Amino acid sequence: MKKMMLKTTLGLAVTLASTQIFASGFALNEQSISGMGTGFAGRSSSADDASTVFGNPAGMSRLKREQVTGGFAVIDASTDINDASGTRSGTNDGDMVPFTGVPMGYYVKPIDDQWAFGLGVYAPFGLITDYENSFQGRNFGSKSEVKVVTFQPTISYAFNDKVSIGFGPTINRISGSLESALTTPFSPNDGNVEIKGDDIGYGYNIGLLVQATDTTRVGLTYHSKVKYKLEGHTEVNPGAGTPGFLLSGDRYDASLDITTPESVDFSVTQEINDAWTVYAGSTWTRWSRLKDITVNNDVTGGGALNPALFGTITEEQNWHDTWAYAIGTSYQLNKQWVLRTGLTFDQSPANNTDRSPRIPTGDRTIFSLGAGWSPTEDLTIDVAYSYLKEEKVSINRRNALGQAYNAEYENSANGFGVGATYRF
Repeated sequence: MKKMMLKTTLGLAVTLASTQIFASGFALNEQSISGMGTGFAGRSSSADDASTVFGNPAGMSRLKREQVTGGFAVIDASTDINDASGTRSGTNDGDMVPFTGVPMGYYVKPIDDQWAFGLGVYAPFGLITDYENSFQGRNFGSKSEVKVVTFQPTISYAFNDKVSIGFGPTINRISGSLESALTTPFSPNDGNVEIKGDDIGYGYNIGLLVQATDTTRVGLTYHSKVKYKLEGHTEVNPGAGTPGFLLSGDRYDASLDITTPESVDFSVTQEINDAWTVYAGSTWTRWSRLKDITVNNDVTGGGALNPALFGTITEEQNWHDTWAYAIGTSYQLNKQWVLRTGLTFDQSPANNTDRSPRIPTGDRTIFSLGAGWSPTEDLTIDVAYSYLKEEKVSINRRNALGQAYNAEYENSANGFGVGATYRF
């Protein structure tokens, strides 16, 4: 019974994993629309606008005018679920990701020839998945939502016209919710379990930018881990007909410790001539921090089975570290227009044994296009489009009651972004 509940409901951090975004695990890449156009190649070395507050804080030293950059990306994802089977009947529509938006905003002010100050608000992690009510694998997850919003004040210092550094502490708020169907031997009717929690955690970003030659720029950025202790509640609604003295519906205090991983981004920007620029980069993310999920519930006052089912529950994840690689280019068509394109390869942190309907993620390839239009020297409008395609992955889940769900998932997504930079 404990394993049955473990596999059906109570891993809040499992809500932090999805394929329906443009970075591995539960990370989001959408912190820059100009960067989105090149597939985020050169993220640590380009410093094209105020979004460098996230990409590389040291890049603020290259911005000679006070400026504001804002943007909004939307993600339209779809999943093909094939060869599904299981002990429960149900549907496999695959339409579980609603049209999702990701906003961002940045401000940079040069103080003098050496110092600059910046602010950033963005979403480094997040997802939402919402299966149909009749989903065949609903005992292994039906709805998940998580949001991480980060506020980052930042400073940079230029030692000279070749080398600069930057640093920014981050204040991060995480909130999440999870729902799953609850089916026990005591009732043929589905019940429901929902968990909600939130917390604030602190971290930092630090960057180094080097103008190695007149045409070559190298950047290195470190995004720190952030520790959270989510506090919230678990709400249990047993299926109709379940004896209350065995499993009572109730609301319990819940807590969960989780750490979002650190990452290191290295990139190179190479100017070929006055028109062409080439970007290349790689990102390492320490997803191996996510070994397991443990939720602790205060089940005082519940039914006889509640302590066994809802007390302390652990679910194995066993994620591994990942690498992402990107290459991109831009072409300065004229004074007003710049065109961009990029190609990204991104590893999945999930393994074949522990993959579930909540985390049906595989290695992905992303193709990107973008453009920037500057009608005046003060204003630039950026647009971008990305297409993501994942490898096919298999889901094979079974719990202690013999409930099972098996299927083949193939995920894809379209991303659209629009942003603007205004210089004062």
